Amino acid sequence: MLSLLEAAKVSPLIEKVSDHKDFKKLLRTRTNVLVLYTKTATSGDSHLKLLSDVAQTVKGQGTIAWVNCGDSEGRKLCKKVKVDPSSKPRGAELLHYKDGTFHTEYNRPATFKSMVAFLKDPSGPPLWEDNPEAKDVIHIETEKVSEAPSVLMQPVFQQAATETKGRYILAGMNVHPAEFDILKQEFNVKGYPTFCYFEKGKFLHHYENYGGTAKDIADWLKNPQPPQPKTPEVPWSETDSPVFHLTDESFDDFLEKHPAALVMFYAPWCGHCKKMKPEYDEAAEILNNASPGVLAAVDSTVHKAVGDRYKISGFPTVKYFENGEEKYTLPHLRTKEKIIEFLHNPQAPPPPEQSWEEKPSSVSHLGSEDFREALKKKKHALVMFYAPWCPHCKNAVPHFTTAAELFKEDRKIVYAAVDCTKGQNHELCKQEGVEGYPTFNYYNYGKFVEKYNGERGEAGFIGFMRNLRGRDQEKVVKRKEEL
Repeated sequence: MLSLLEAAKVSPLIEKVSDHKDFKKLLRTRTNVLVLYTKTATSGDSHLKLLSDVAQTVKGQGTIAWVNCGDSEGRKLCKKVKVDPSSKPRGAELLHYKDGTFHTEYNRPATFKSMVAFLKDPSGPPLWEDNPEAKDVIHIETEKVSEAPSVLMQPVFQQAATETKGRYILAGMNVHPAEFDILKQEFNVKGYPTFCYFEKGKFLHHYENYGGTAKDIADWLKNPQPPQPKTPEVPWSETDSPVFHLTDESFDDFLEKHPAALVMFYAPWCGHCKKMKPEYDEAAEILNNASPGVLAAVDSTVHKAVGDRYKISGFPTVKYFENGEEKYTLPHLRTKEKIIEFLHNPQAPPPPEQSWEEKPSSVSHLGSEDFREALKKKKHALVMFYAPWCPHCKNAVPHFTTAAELFKEDRKIVYAAVDCTKGQNHELCKQEGVEGYPTFNYYNYGKFVEKYNGERGEAGFIGFMRNLRGRDQEKVVKRKEEL
């Protein structure tokens, strides 16, 4: 039972739980639960007042619960779920549970706006204003944008905000909610991001078709100009290209006439394709006139039948055909020199490099299907979220692997890795706050504790875990002394 004092402070929308069975039932019957664990009945006062307001706003979308680890029943529950708020600042800890299991520690600002945004979309990104790198962007919450010369900007411009601080004001505003429909009409906001420039409270121009770097923005602000007319991109096939540009209709006839052909399947929007085009054009200039083979290309966004036939799933894809039959797929051909070298001596491509996951090591490779269950069993887990193509990841792999080997006999410790480009792992990495590669997170029995920002060599990875193990031993000694 709640005391009268407790009842006075806590909203009836916050569920007070102390029994383990009730707790399990709560997680089983609610899909989106934020739980406040407190050291004592009073150590969560400031949180409870705020959470009472949050609970009212997210009613029907999320549930807020409170566990007082200071009373006898609550202490048992906290022990069972391995939560110790006494080790946290102010003796309070907020953990989120999704679909019946632990999801993440709430590590965003303890503000009404941030908490509401989190409970409405627990897997979504934090509010832009919660990002410390956006501290120099003015975050507008109302339609009153006329109080200073300002520019409505989006997150990509936070660097520009810092670089131009004191000279110009760069501001950001979320106008997606329906309440801003009139504002969107007034300033012709049809998509996101839209950038508007204001002077003395009056809207002057959209920032359109200029560069997207911080320097571009800063330079433009020195002399703000109307939008540049957009120059339509000329299709590659309509340029003075020496490459044979094929269609669904001409593809088979072309291969009949040319017994050896290299074909590049591309998409006009693909960055890697754009980078490769000049190399391919230059190689074609040489090869198409005096070579045993020719260079051709297919825009797979227009001529889809051929792409479907050869199961083209990424761009660019380069295939070599002999006598009308597909012989090789050649992912390593990207430069003029490599292309020329290949057509003068067509060879099977080198075997793909063995992936990190396929190499025997003491690193535990996890995915969305087993990530949470695996980490719940380990007291200390250092997880590397990576992409196979990322150079910084490749540099860290041998050092991370060596550290894992050193601790392989310790059942409480694991060095784990998640390939964020594989299957459903992309969503998992997003949930775990991965914004770049590699990202290293430290977990304690499956709970996120902190990001690892130490050295990415063996000494850093090993030293981090040794410190944790040392703290564990100190706690054991202290307990023995207390007994």
